[in-house]
Amino acid sequence: MLQITDLRKSYGATRALDGVSFEVKPGEIFGLLGPNGAGKTTTIRISLGIIEPDSGTVLFNGKELNAGMKDSLAYLPEERGLYRKSRVIDVLVYFGGLRNVQPIDARKRAMHWLEKFELSGVANHKVDELSKGMQQKVQFISCLLHEPELLILDEPFSGLDPVNQIVMKDLIREMKTKGKTIIFSTHQMEQAERLCDEICLINKGRVVLYGGLGQIKRKYGDGTIHMEFEGESSNLKSLGGIAAMDLYENYAEVRIRDGVSRHEFLKQVVSLVDVTKFSVEEASLNSIFINAVNADKTGGENVA
Repeated sequence: MLQITDLRKSYGATRALDGVSFEVKPGEIFGLLGPNGAGKTTTIRISLGIIEPDSGTVLFNGKELNAGMKDSLAYLPEERGLYRKSRVIDVLVYFGGLRNVQPIDARKRAMHWLEKFELSGVANHKVDELSKGMQQKVQFISCLLHEPELLILDEPFSGLDPVNQIVMKDLIREMKTKGKTIIFSTHQMEQAERLCDEICLINKGRVVLYGGLGQIKRKYGDGTIHMEFEGESSNLKSLGGIAAMDLYENYAEVRIRDGVSRHEFLKQVVSLVDVTKFSVEEASLNSIFINAVNADKTGGENVA
């Protein structure tokens, strides 16, 4: 579906992309992940032909992207943009027209999606009369009117409350069941872990982790200790034998060094805090993400 090969892009002395390569397969949800400023948005804009790379290639269905292919794509940018003084239905019909959807069809499709999002009652309201979450959903609908093959969503959950995040997740899954391909760009690992089939983690313009989500979790996350506890979490920073730790107020994910006994490690922990749960599980994607980024910062092993 989308093949990115050795993308490089610099802005003056700043190198935004340094040899980024990955492939998005038809019908999958692909996570393009990384901290803020990692190069995700630059990668997306090059993929859409909005900006040109210094070098590298972008192929869509095996061919270089051209104007005729762009109606097969949709892009929800992180920076939202709607005509705030216009009626919702008029905005959607206008955006449909930009993608060669006839007004009568655009209106019909817009009303279908507004109803699905429980927004049919605001079709004739001005955009600036809507909440931020409602505006977010309207902009998402504008990406669906021309029935694209590939949807690229940049931080789609930004500004949505928990209920509407569930609505958005359900819709993304529904798009997948209909054969759509989705690129989901985010720094929110919990959302990516629940949705993505494959992921590509970019840091400082370079790929540091790439592959199937399950494969990555098995390869880099086996044997992670998950702990819940009561007590002062900072006490756990003195523990010996730790390879990596993701520490919160009453929860921690820990990888211990090879050769360290889990039993002996637990004895250390219970001497410091009151343990309410201690289990060995797959690492969360958030923990893998933090470890990969930290390893990249310190020049450690590249896990890609």
